Amino acid sequence: MPLSEHEQRLLDQIERALYAEDPKFATTVRSTDLRTHMRRRLRRATALFVVGFVLMLFGVAEIAVGIVGFVVMLLAMLLGVSAYKRLNGGGATLRAVDGSAERGTRTKTKKTTKRGTGGSPKERLEERWKKRWEERGGQ
Repeated sequence: MPLSEHEQRLLDQIERALYAEDPKFATTVRSTDLRTHMRRRLRRATALFVVGFVLMLFGVAEIAVGIVGFVVMLLAMLLGVSAYKRLNGGGATLRAVDGSAERGTRTKTKKTTKRGTGGSPKERLEERWKKRWEERGGQ
């Protein structure tokens, strides 16, 4: 959902104040993007998974350590999957547009196949559903 004009002006004003107050921090924040953070989270999740695996191996002698290792591996997998989804467009992204930050969703582009039909099977099914809905009056 786009920002209203008033909200956009307030955001621009806050951004200018940030640049005036702490230009080094502002340039650091502006130079990083969400993908960098998600890649970092993926690396951390991988390292945590390895730690959990090692704990689980040592858990052969002590059952409690093995259970803790399994739980750590499970949490690492959940963190990694969520970071991977966000990295590949599964969620909202933060984009810089004309020097201002705007929160939005990633837009999908339609791909054309050799047969000339557009999109994935899911997109084609959704398009057919919309056409049927409109033909029936769209109530």
